[in-house]
Formats: sequence, C-alpha cells, structure tokens
Amino acid sequence: MSKGRAEAAVGAAGILLRYLQEQNRPYSAQDVFGNLQREHGLGKAAVVKALEQLAQQGKIKEKTYGKQKIYFADQDQFGMVSDADLQGLDAKIVALTAKVQSLQQTCRHMEAELKELTSALTTPEMQKEIQELKKECAVYTERLKNIKVATNHVTPEEKEQVYRERQKYCKEWRKRKRMATELCDAILEGYPKSKKQFFEEVGIETDEDYNVKLPDP
Repeated sequence: MSKGRAEAAVGAAGILLRYLQEQNRPYSAQDVFGNLQREHGLGKAAVVKALEQLAQQGKIKEKTYGKQKIYFADQDQFGMVSDADLQGLDAKIVALTAKVQSLQQTCRHMEAELKELTSALTTPEMQKEIQELKKECAVYTERLKNIKVATNHVTPEEKEQVYRERQKYCKEWRKRKRMATELCDAILEGYPKSKKQFFEEVGIETDEDYNVKLPDP
C-alpha cells in the first residue's frame, strides 16, 4: 500500500470510529457510507475496509445477521447509566420530539407564507398596476360623465318597444321569405332555365345578393 493510500485509510478509520462513538447505534457499511459520503467523500470500498480493520483491532464491535454485517461502538467504553438517567433521557427525547413537531409546523406555515409572497406582485409591479387602473378608471369616469349629460336617453319603455317591433318585423320577414321561396320553387318545377336565369328575368333580388342575413329568432 502506498503512503498516500495508507494515510487515507487511517483518516477514514478515524472518521468512522468517531462517528460510531458519537451516534452509539448499530450501522451497516452501506448506512455509514450513505451518511458520510457527501460530507467526507469516502468511497464504499474504503468504508468497508476501515470498518473491518476497526473491528479486527477491537475498537468497534461487529455482528453478522445473515449475509449482512452490523458495526457499533464498543459499549465497554461507556459507563453504566442508571434508571434515573434513562428516565431523564426519555423525558428529554419527549421534549425534543415535541419541539421538532412545533418547529416543523412553524416551518410549514412559513413555507406557505413564502409561497404566497413569491406569487404576489412586487412593489414596482403593484405601483405600475395601480397607475394602469387609475388610467382605466379615468376613462370610465369620463365616459360616465358624457352619458349623464347626454339628452338623448332611451327610456326602458322605449327600449322594450324597439325590441318588440324588431321581433315582429323579423317574424314577418321570415314568413314572407318562406312564402317567396316556396312560390319560386313551385314555378321552377316547370321552368326550362336555371334558377339564376329565372331570378334575372323576373328581377328578383335576394338577401344573399346584399349580404343580408336574417337575425336569429
């Protein structure tokens, strides 16, 4: 083994030993690699080799479960913990768990508020929007003013009368057009020429000639 690789192996072993002692819980080689790879840039092979060396040196413990090996800190280096200490730790865990839940809830509220603020208009955008709305309001105000001073207002009764007359005349228009069409069709049954020639000879002008369309009923 080269000097550089030997130093790297020693460095990895120190990192892993410190990590297992601080966490004081069992890990597989894959767990340790996944937890420390990003922070320390350790390779999978280096982690496996360092853990095996530490176990051989008696600095950590190794247990085999099926095909998987589990590594953890040597418990002999830690003092005995009394029941009172364990109860204290349990109470601390409960308090910290509640604190974590409270912080998570606060974080969710802040994320929702941030999302709302991010989607809202910025101050310059709001100022621009206000100016546009003021201009639009001025236009409508002027238009309303002109409407109020106008003398040619149409009363509701007059408006209703116009609608009734329009409906009446359109109905009559539709009726007469249908009668004229039926009459022309009856004549064309015995007419030797085309429909167009018939209209030209008789002098019939249709709505289509003037691009006029009968309104919908």
